Amino acid sequence: MTTPLLLSDIERAVRASWSAETATPEFRARWSADNPARDQCGVTAMVLNDLLGGELLRGEVLVDGERVDYHWWNRLGAGVEIDLTREQFGPEEKVTAGTVVPRPPVGEWRRLRDEYALLRERVLHRLGQGPGPAPDGPAA
Repeated sequence: MTTPLLLSDIERAVRASWSAETATPEFRARWSADNPARDQCGVTAMVLNDLLGGELLRGEVLVDGERVDYHWWNRLGAGVEIDLTREQFGPEEKVTAGTVVPRPPVGEWRRLRDEYALLRERVLHRLGQGPGPAPDGPAA
């Protein structure tokens, strides 16, 4: 009999798996262990969707009222929202309410396919569901 996964186990595995290599490529240079959630929201939301199902939410990131980016997170049944990367934002960055975004098939992704695959592999390994050693990521 397998032990059920707890949300705390998933969160720990995700956070331990983030690195510059799993960040959004155009912002990779600004990733740092001091703010490990930075630019990890899209791939994190997709991996959580793999593990927990639910809906993908996307909101705008505003600075001085201007959109500078998008932010992704998850909503499970009963309206429970999970956002493991919200702490990435500084006080000048405001995230709007999220709207549901349909998940495209991985084969149709134009961006973040490699970063998603790497994060997913690392997380599954840390959860005991993936083959081989976990690739390097920041320490848990």
